[in-house]
Amino acid sequence: RCSCRRLGGGLVQAGGSLRLSCAASGHTFSDYAVGWFRQAPGKEREFVAAISWGGGSTYYEDFVKGRFTISRDNAKNTVYPQMNSLKPEDAAVYYCGAALTLRAAMLYSGVDYWGKGTLVTVSS
Repeated sequence: RCSCRRLGGGLVQAGGSLRLSCAASGHTFSDYAVGWFRQAPGKEREFVAAISWGGGSTYYEDFVKGRFTISRDNAKNTVYPQMNSLKPEDAAVYYCGAALTLRAAMLYSGVDYWGKGTLVTVSS
């Protein structure tokens, strides 16, 4: 299973940064691609970014390109979503999910294991 945690506070001013971590246990983490999703109140869960099992390939939705990055350390069984230049519309509960392929990690229906979400609040 995966669990998402914050490195630092969950409340940040617009323009600020937050770094999350998604840690895995019970599986060979390096076998899985990891997708990063978010869900704002009243909205469906949406894809944000994904990283391949080895970290060599990443994919970002247009609304976070140039602001968010995703990296991983398989020796620590952890993925690190980094959020910069945060906007109020980035406020949501963020989730990570593990899937066998990068493409599957980009789809809600493709994720095999979901992590517990973490709330990110952005004040204007």
